[in-house]
Amino acid sequence: MMQKIKTWTDKHIQGDPVIWLVVICLSVMGILVVYSATGSLAYRVAEGNTEKYLIKHSLMVFLALGVMWAAHKVDYRYYSKLTRYALIASVPLLIYAWLYGAEHNEASRWITLPFIGIQFQPSDLAKMALVAALATMLSKRQQNITDIKESLIPLLAWCGGICGLIAMTNISTAVMLFAACMLLLFIGRVPVKYLAMLVVVGAFAGLLALKVGQRGATAEGRISRFIEGTELPYQVEQSYIAIATGGIMGKGPGNSVQRNFLPEAYADFVFAIIIEEYGIVGGVFVLFLYLVLLYRGMRVVANSDRAFGGLLSAGLTFLIVIQALVNIGVVVGLGPVTGQTLPLLSMGGTSLIFTGLSLGIILSVSRGETEQGSALNGELKNSSRVVV
Repeated sequence: MMQKIKTWTDKHIQGDPVIWLVVICLSVMGILVVYSATGSLAYRVAEGNTEKYLIKHSLMVFLALGVMWAAHKVDYRYYSKLTRYALIASVPLLIYAWLYGAEHNEASRWITLPFIGIQFQPSDLAKMALVAALATMLSKRQQNITDIKESLIPLLAWCGGICGLIAMTNISTAVMLFAACMLLLFIGRVPVKYLAMLVVVGAFAGLLALKVGQRGATAEGRISRFIEGTELPYQVEQSYIAIATGGIMGKGPGNSVQRNFLPEAYADFVFAIIIEEYGIVGGVFVLFLYLVLLYRGMRVVANSDRAFGGLLSAGLTFLIVIQALVNIGVVVGLGPVTGQTLPLLSMGGTSLIFTGLSLGIILSVSRGETEQGSALNGELKNSSRVVV
């Protein structure tokens, strides 16, 4: 029986096994914490039906895992062909969301899909498309990476344009994407002086978004309050209480008190509930999982013989881990409130799907390099037999 399971797993579950383990651990913990954190929300909105959000979130988690599995079965080189179409499609979608999208918290970041009524953020698509496009362009231009007209202008234009459009409705997401792009370009051997030019372009796009975009005043207020430290936002105050009362080992699963007072306890501030229920030990374990994901993603880069695969894996890994670190930093008071969710742990809809897709592509790169390495080892063994 165990041999059959192992045979099936080896055939259908491929790629880096550690990444699979990290994703499963985060997904299971996410289901448990969201079920606990949505208790008060269920009583306010769903007439006490606490299982409603458990079932909804669990279905989205399994759907994201299904998307991840399907994506990892596809040769990662195929994604290079889809990059241009996804990037071009994201531009009108971002503009439409900015001008006519569904509004939430004074920002229209969502587009409601007709007939099915599901909302999604075009920024999720734009982030993946931009990273994949940069990986494609960098891999094809390694020999003339310093050519301003052929290489640098397209790179700078797409980075500044996409990040600027996202910043019109979501400044924190634009900043994180910009940081991931900078890291990716640095790995792609873009000279530092040109990265400095990108910083100037990004700063200009950011200032324009602050003045013209929807969240400029909110962002300025949050940053000024954080720097001055004179006024502690309500959600941060409740987050501190959750962390302080959690202690080392926590209150135990389902025993959170601050979930009844902490806004977005199941989304932006789910990490505070994790520490309250599972203690500092649980919080450190979650941080450790994200750092392991970063390490394994970079290990895929180191083992990749093709520039595109390595750069693609690096960029997508940066996107996920940077968002996680920003969320954790906000919860513990290391940065201003951003509204960013915790990947695979916060309750979400299409954001979970895109996270699963990103992880599937990373696993696809890992699977491709593993298969190539196995084929190479087989050829070496055959050649050694011939010599003997």
